[in-house]
Amino acid sequence: MNAIPAHLDHLVLATPDLAATVADFARRTGVTPALGGVHVGLGTRNHLVSLGGTSYLEIIGPDPEQSAPGRPRPFDVDGVTAARTVTWAIRPPDMDAAIAAARARGYDPGPAQPMSRRRPDGTLLRWRLTDGEDAHPSGLVPFLIDWSATVHPTASGLPATPLLSLSASAPDPDEIRPLLAALDTDLDLTTGPVGISFTVATPLGPVTFD
Repeated sequence: MNAIPAHLDHLVLATPDLAATVADFARRTGVTPALGGVHVGLGTRNHLVSLGGTSYLEIIGPDPEQSAPGRPRPFDVDGVTAARTVTWAIRPPDMDAAIAAARARGYDPGPAQPMSRRRPDGTLLRWRLTDGEDAHPSGLVPFLIDWSATVHPTASGLPATPLLSLSASAPDPDEIRPLLAALDTDLDLTTGPVGISFTVATPLGPVTFD
């Protein structure tokens, strides 16, 4: 069984068709993801599933009720042709200290950017994150996130599919490992095309997503 990375916050599953992917997840697992909320101005919305503890899965795709934004949607939502795990996030105890430490070790995860969205019940969530797509476009190196200014998404009692394992492949894993070490985390890596795979426990048995 692959070890779960230190400080894992969430995995990001991007899709060109959010409704279809949510329905497929429910069919395969027997668990229906909860509506997370709308990212106003970014052209996306998401659905969430707890992965156990304070880790979760974010399924993100275009929001049909928003006009197309003037810039690309986050997490390669405009580029994916099928649902795919595109990246992951860690939540260090002190994000500013983690950014400074990573830079001192030779890896710059980028500055912390403020973000927000409103939950269906009207609660405004605010967080900060680094731009992992700019820092390392493969998605294999996690971005950092800080929820200290708000309630964590898992606090609302999400439907759950506990995470059993997380792994990834890269053409040169030895290029990725020092960057993970700079962030004080780790990921089970093998040699192969760039990709992230995770397995969850469900009422229908273990299910793997790529």
